[in-house]
Amino acid sequence: MAVQAPSGTMSRSQTQRRKRIVQTAAALAVRGGVEAMQMRSVAERAGVALGTLYRYFPSKMDLVVAVVTEELDLLEGGIVRRPPTADSPAERAVDVLLRATRGLMREPELADALIRSLIMAEVKIELDVRISDLVWRVATGNLEGAGTAPPEEDPAGVDRTGAGYVLVGSLTSVWIFELVEVLKGRRDVDEVERRLRTAAEHLLVAF
Repeated sequence: MAVQAPSGTMSRSQTQRRKRIVQTAAALAVRGGVEAMQMRSVAERAGVALGTLYRYFPSKMDLVVAVVTEELDLLEGGIVRRPPTADSPAERAVDVLLRATRGLMREPELADALIRSLIMAEVKIELDVRISDLVWRVATGNLEGAGTAPPEEDPAGVDRTGAGYVLVGSLTSVWIFELVEVLKGRRDVDEVERRLRTAAEHLLVAF
């Protein structure tokens, strides 16, 4: 993940500066894709020195991860405010994954860069863990505390060692594969939805 300022715990001004950098990078990506997210351009537009930018984000991929992480934060917030209302755990799980798909596909080049990083392990990223935690919470009806614990920690109420979580993780793996297929142009979102529903109905049948 992106590196914080060297002081360890960021001050309010450092937090605001980091947020401004991420928002600037996202704005550049909207206009010109990942290629437009050049570190020097981001620094200039965010009003920070290039060295300062690298203190927060050692590489361009760290910056990509930060931008997509903000999208995941928005997804979690939206799920907490407006949880899926379907009767079955499988349908609620698919609702979460489809919201995540649509959110990431708003910026397909960023999603592509992130998925490549995830597959090639270029940077530490807990996309699969964050999505699995969220899907598990929604499937089990336990949204209390969602989005409040760092991905590397076991959030309260989420049993990452249980069989149910393993099955949710398998569904998340299917989703990541389907997302890759969308990015390659081999699937559309409707086909992904059909395939996710089939997988969820089988994997989460015991929930």
